[in-house]
Amino acid sequence: MSLFLDTRGLAWAGIGICDRCSRKFPIGELMSDPNSPGLRVCRVDVDELDPYRLPARQTERITLPFVRPDVSVATNPAGLISEDGNTFVTTENFDDYVEP
Repeated sequence: MSLFLDTRGLAWAGIGICDRCSRKFPIGELMSDPNSPGLRVCRVDVDELDPYRLPARQTERITLPFVRPDVSVATNPAGLISEDGNTFVTTENFDDYVEP
């Protein structure tokens, strides 16, 4: 036996079929599924919104307030420090310097 839906007094006089349970409903009672917006489902078959299906958050663009310049800030004090770090060799006595 067929089931006839009473659509009197509703905004739409159409009948829709739930995409999950395949039952007939007035078209105004069907809603789009939050996880699959292309599906029109009844209230019983609506899924909860899955947050993992949402698009990823945009990364933040963080810039530091005080950044070092790209050019070298090293100074040349007219001399060199030896490899052991104990001796400072000036350019005047550089030719006479011998590594210990």
